[in-house]
Amino acid sequence: MLSLGLFITSLLAGMVNSVAGGGILVIFPALLAAGLPPITANATSNLISWPGALSSAYGYRAHLRKLPAKYLLLLIPCFVGAVIGAVLLAQTDSHEFAHAVPWLVLAAVLLFTFQPFLHRHLARNLSQHRNAPLVVIGLALLPMSIYGGYFGAGFGFLMLAFLGFTRITDMHQINGLKNLAGATITLVCTIYFGFTGLIDWHFAPAMIVGSLLGGFIGSHWAQRVNQAHVHNLIVVVGLVVACMLFLKPS
Repeated sequence: MLSLGLFITSLLAGMVNSVAGGGILVIFPALLAAGLPPITANATSNLISWPGALSSAYGYRAHLRKLPAKYLLLLIPCFVGAVIGAVLLAQTDSHEFAHAVPWLVLAAVLLFTFQPFLHRHLARNLSQHRNAPLVVIGLALLPMSIYGGYFGAGFGFLMLAFLGFTRITDMHQINGLKNLAGATITLVCTIYFGFTGLIDWHFAPAMIVGSLLGGFIGSHWAQRVNQAHVHNLIVVVGLVVACMLFLKPS
């Protein structure tokens, strides 16, 4: 019965990711509710999210082919940061991480809340954006990628913000590169957590299938659903989860 509930949850998360993003704000609390320790739930969330992140990047392949190759160098700090973040998570005391979880979820919800404003800002100002050196952007991405490897939720928003300082003028290319960076981080974390034994493989198969199926369904319904309503719903759910985690006895 529990596996069925997690399958349905991941199905919904996959659909949410296709429409508005933020599916991890559904997956992570569900794994906590299933009784997984916070660090294990976080690590397992990467495994469940990775196929969806990769398929999202694949969906922008036509735009990524037109992207100047030099911008793919930004994946290097993403890779390095993901490794550092994953190692830090594996070495974090479980009780300390449990205390940090409510704040991490709240931070992710706040980042997700402001994502539409950033999208609109970038869409209006892509022709007038600043041209920061690629090296500077790469160095700034390193600590953000460490956060992505450590917890992950909200990284896409941060990546989007930094890409607004590049010379990329196509919003589809920006989204494609953002998704590719997210796929890189979740894949690195999945491999590392898999070898260190932090992933709970008992629930993972059903949730991966649910996430993939939800992503497939969501991709067909994305144009018919009001993305703003889905986004607002995820924000409300995330805030409720954060409040519950703050009120939960240690």
